[in-house]
Amino acid sequence: MHSDLFLRACLRQPTPRTPVWMMRQAGRYLPAYRELRKKVDFLRLCTTPELASEATLQPVELLGVDAAIIFSDILVLPEAMGMELVIGDSGGGPRFPAPLRSEQDIGRLMQPDPMADLHFVMEALKITRRRLNGSVPLIGFSGSPWTLATYMIEGGRSTSFRFVKEILYNCPALAHKLLDKLANAVAVYLSAQIESGAQAVQIFDTWGGVLAPDDFRSFSLRYIEQVVAAIRAQGAPIIVFCRGCAHSTDLIAAAGCQVVGLDWTVDIGGARKLVGDRVALQGNLDPAILYSSPARIRGEVKSILEKFGKGAGHIFNLGHGIHPDTPVEHAREFVQAVQEESVRYH
Repeated sequence: MHSDLFLRACLRQPTPRTPVWMMRQAGRYLPAYRELRKKVDFLRLCTTPELASEATLQPVELLGVDAAIIFSDILVLPEAMGMELVIGDSGGGPRFPAPLRSEQDIGRLMQPDPMADLHFVMEALKITRRRLNGSVPLIGFSGSPWTLATYMIEGGRSTSFRFVKEILYNCPALAHKLLDKLANAVAVYLSAQIESGAQAVQIFDTWGGVLAPDDFRSFSLRYIEQVVAAIRAQGAPIIVFCRGCAHSTDLIAAAGCQVVGLDWTVDIGGARKLVGDRVALQGNLDPAILYSSPARIRGEVKSILEKFGKGAGHIFNLGHGIHPDTPVEHAREFVQAVQEESVRYH
């Protein structure tokens, strides 16, 4: 591997500078991606390995990030479990026309074989790994069981999370049945990604923060731990990113993962003091900072580097995904600022 900074940082090994990549780094803010999307719709892009690989490589080539993350969507897994997934271009986001609302609905879910039912993801990983040729590591990913459950029960994005919480509070045994089934599916899916070329994997718990702390531990973290325990022996570093879960940073660090991702509401210096040398930390610039001037972007990068301090175990990232209307030159300034300014902290 010509550039293994990211993998070394995941394992808290010394690096000459801080590695940097961005969640959603393959996306609409890139002109090359927009050109690609003119040719095919989003789902076709996800399910065509050559095109998914092309989208994956764009930010590596255009921005010089230190890791690639495979282009896909967390909801292809529920689709492989038997749900109809619709993703339109009208801005409404992905949706499941027939959401899970009963024990019978949950009982009909299949346990997919990723090598067969999600073969397009595995092939995209293999193609991309070859094309990268050791230049930077390749990351695979999945949604957490809880986050997947929210989409599958709500039918799409939600502000109240009424239906999923209704099942959680009124029928907790049924919620646990679904989450256990999803944890098994996520573990097998991530395991297959590692076998297909992913050198690290990230679990996205996008909606963990909508749960009260006790419920987060019972209905989200418990199942993340189940996934981590199932795949840890494969040796690929595991990143757990939970948005809105500052109340449980210490517990996430004890879940068995090598890296804890932080959103931008967390003080990274305080988080480092809390977790000590147990895990690496990833994050955590507010994505909206990339709307500001290059000088302000560089200043905020310096601030986070200063808060983390010297030593190993920091992977610079945004505190959530990059916004689609972010100026591409500002994204480039962010990456360059991290790579240039972080040298003094190593």
